[in-house]
Amino acid sequence: MALAAHSLSRLLRPRQLSRLLYRPRELTYLASIDQGTSSSRVVLYDAATLAPVASHQVELQSATTNPRPGWSQMDAKAIVKSVDDAAAGALQKAGATAADVAGVGITNQRESTVVWDARTGEPLYDCVLWHDARTRGTAASIKASVGGADALRPTCGLPVSTYFSGVKLKWLLDEVPAVKDAVEAGYARVGTVDSWLVWNLTNGATHATDFTNASRTMLMDLGKGAWDPSSIDALGLSSLQGALPEIRSSAEDYGTIQTGSLSGAKLTGVLGDQMAAMVGQRCFAVGDAKITYGTGAFMLVHAGNTPAPSSNGLLSTALYDFKGEKTYALEGAVACCAVGINWFRDSLGLFETSPEISDLAASVDSSEGCYFVSAFGGLLAPRWRDDARAALVGLTLAHDRRHVSRAVLEGVAFQAVEVLDAMVEDTGRGLGALRVDGGVAQSDVMLQIQADLAAVPVERPADVETTAAGAAVAAGLGCGVFDGISDVAAGTAPPATFSPKLPAADRDAKLASWRAAVDATYGWADRA
Repeated sequence: MALAAHSLSRLLRPRQLSRLLYRPRELTYLASIDQGTSSSRVVLYDAATLAPVASHQVELQSATTNPRPGWSQMDAKAIVKSVDDAAAGALQKAGATAADVAGVGITNQRESTVVWDARTGEPLYDCVLWHDARTRGTAASIKASVGGADALRPTCGLPVSTYFSGVKLKWLLDEVPAVKDAVEAGYARVGTVDSWLVWNLTNGATHATDFTNASRTMLMDLGKGAWDPSSIDALGLSSLQGALPEIRSSAEDYGTIQTGSLSGAKLTGVLGDQMAAMVGQRCFAVGDAKITYGTGAFMLVHAGNTPAPSSNGLLSTALYDFKGEKTYALEGAVACCAVGINWFRDSLGLFETSPEISDLAASVDSSEGCYFVSAFGGLLAPRWRDDARAALVGLTLAHDRRHVSRAVLEGVAFQAVEVLDAMVEDTGRGLGALRVDGGVAQSDVMLQIQADLAAVPVERPADVETTAAGAAVAAGLGCGVFDGISDVAAGTAPPATFSPKLPAADRDAKLASWRAAVDATYGWADRA
């Protein structure tokens, strides 16, 4: 005969008793759609603890084409399919359904631009990716017409550059007849990848973007968080105003998902990928900073509740809009991080798998005067040189793939140092530590190089996929799981810390050589 509960209580400890008398709680999930340049991933988080429960990733490299030098575009329909496939895989691994999901958040590659037919939902051209450089001529023409690269900065926070969506949209309008015809006829819809996903997931019911993604278009008044007619006109895009998405906050009800594996779940959060990484790192205080080593490398610092202008080539950008409180950041970007590593792997066969570069780089103490500048499509902040091209300089017959591998990692770290120095100049405050995340942050040798060259400790969290975590936070805020950011659970595992070891004199000498290498890359885009 079974013992009564009061008898059991005399024999068992309270924790043992609770396991026998109560069934484990059924999990409620927050789902994060992490749509990037090379893959789409869906992660399911325990809504109560934000602990990751299941994840599934679908590669997208085969959907990307480079039809001409400097061009990079992706099959927009493949993006949508990859997200649904990733969602199905994550739900299956968790043994869950969409009914178990309290809210879904999207985080996405920013600036990448899609134009589609509102009648059919079909894309009118491939998604033009953020690092695509085909718009050099378009950007030059806009600079000449508006009075220079920085003419629109006071309003939108951004320089005129091939990087941003507004310039890509101008090229699409001018060069793709199907886009021009759709705009003139009034059935075009335009947006960044988040808008494309929102449209598709809600089966066309919602055409919207969030504050963070809109801040990367050059078309939004950064202080107001609204489309700016003067900036739209300055870029020659006045005909597109009816095709633009509605700008919403980063955490609210975007509608019910009506297609695919997540059908029936609420879409309740949207954040651009780098802003999501800041949220995932819990960078909620002014001065908090992180760098994400992904396809590119992106450093942001929390700048408070008003736009922060830069005098050193950084971007003034949105950070998030939660519960009506707009928050801003300064940002600097390195265009090529993993994309450069993958080029050495795939195009040159320097190594077979990307992680192998760390082993090769760690096998030598120095690159021995070899420097790599990863300017495949130009240089972003703080230099903004779209005429620069990638270069490997200082080679001798004594160098081999170990030295080149180390130079590739150092090239990312050197560019990050330039961004960090600009941030210190703009904010007037140094960093006590630099938080890092992203796939390349799993390389210990990369992070030690970064600590040595930046002369600050580098901290890596236990879970480096903070971008997905940030989207889950936004979804939780949007669906009411969290009342505010003070309710968001912090990570409990201590970070791995990499402390600077390189003597200051050696650091200064290496930085001087690096700057000389960068100077040698200028102008190559215009040479035969």
